[in-house]
Amino acid sequence: MSRVVIVGAGMAAARLAEGLPDHDVTLLGDEPHAPYNRILLSAVLEGTHDPQALAMRVPDGVDLRVGTRVVEIHRAEREVELADRSRVPYDRLVLATGSTPTLPPIRGLVRVDGRLDERVHAFRTLADCERLDAAVPTARRAVVVGGGLLGLQVARALSVRGVVTEVVEGGEHLLRGQVDAKAGAILARDLARLGTAVYTGARATRRTDSGLVLDNGVALETDLVVLTAGGRPSTALARRAGLDVRRGVVVDRHLRTSDPHIHAIGDCAQRGDQVTGFVPPAWEQAGLLARHLGGAEVAYAGARTVARLRATGLDVAVLGDPERTDGEVVEMSNPVTGSHRKLVVRDGVIVAATLLGDLSRIGLITQHYDRATVLGHGEAGDLLANERPAAPVVLPDEAEVCACAGVSAGRVRACASVDEARDTTRATTGCGGCTSAVRELVLEGAPA
Repeated sequence: MSRVVIVGAGMAAARLAEGLPDHDVTLLGDEPHAPYNRILLSAVLEGTHDPQALAMRVPDGVDLRVGTRVVEIHRAEREVELADRSRVPYDRLVLATGSTPTLPPIRGLVRVDGRLDERVHAFRTLADCERLDAAVPTARRAVVVGGGLLGLQVARALSVRGVVTEVVEGGEHLLRGQVDAKAGAILARDLARLGTAVYTGARATRRTDSGLVLDNGVALETDLVVLTAGGRPSTALARRAGLDVRRGVVVDRHLRTSDPHIHAIGDCAQRGDQVTGFVPPAWEQAGLLARHLGGAEVAYAGARTVARLRATGLDVAVLGDPERTDGEVVEMSNPVTGSHRKLVVRDGVIVAATLLGDLSRIGLITQHYDRATVLGHGEAGDLLANERPAAPVVLPDEAEVCACAGVSAGRVRACASVDEARDTTRATTGCGGCTSAVRELVLEGAPA
């Protein structure tokens, strides 16, 4: 039986371990927790999810070691060395080390002992979430540094908890990595309507006893500073081992590194010039690698990115890379209602999309995107024309409803309950954005 050692016990690692029932699998995680759904941490902070609901399945027989840090890879001996100087042998090693948050250049974040000031919070791990959650009851105001997906989710969670929250984003608009300026402005307006002020094109430079000072001279009074901006693939272990590393650990179509006995998946891996940073491609990589290690002829061609913003009162979905993908643009915006819908179409095929404010057609648009459907004349405009379809859209069985786990409508309809769908297909266990669709499909499949 082949020995597979996985360094990292995050979402991609857990998915990979689940796909290797015929291997001797060791899972090494440096956090003190078993694998959990990191995407839903903001839902725990908001109070809509219990921390226990984040636990991910680890198959029986997997040697799971938490609180275990790998310090070196000894490639010649095919062993990894742990912090206690013990070693674990492998036949195949998989790096699933994720990403490492980086501190923005703001004076006053760190104490003289190197730890974050008690009023400053990172938000990446369950421990970070628990620490911030404990601080919320006594906080009146908070500033979230970073206007990306995570920053907006944290800002909404704090606001829902009754904390007056402001967002500082150094770029010219919110979600600048996913949407254009028009969509970013609509999103900022939606946040203002929900009670959250947004400062774009401004950078925090200094934390004071009373708050945060921006480079435009504005001083924000705050009790809490939450850092959600900045991160990079965690590659230190791979670099020390002499593997090929650029932004991430470079992998080929079989997700192999420059050492044929070592693979990399998830946020730490780089295929071509692409580093993913999202759960759906990480899970896709994990599934493909599991099949490859099992002897199947499969290859990774690159990530299909589907990003969802999971925050109460804000609905955003982004397919592909609409701001950097060439094609004809079909776009409709209504700032009054807070909606913005954009399709990038090439040769009649949807190659990227942005949907903000109304996701009632996300299933149908995702289906066309996944299947590379050639749309008829005017069909792209028809997909965006109505705020909501006049009649409910009935998805065909082959349509994908859970982008994170790649689950089709037919598989969900075959389930008797949402719990069964979650347990047997993994739908709803990623970003959670498909929960309402899964609930409706289960009802559709129920006997009359």
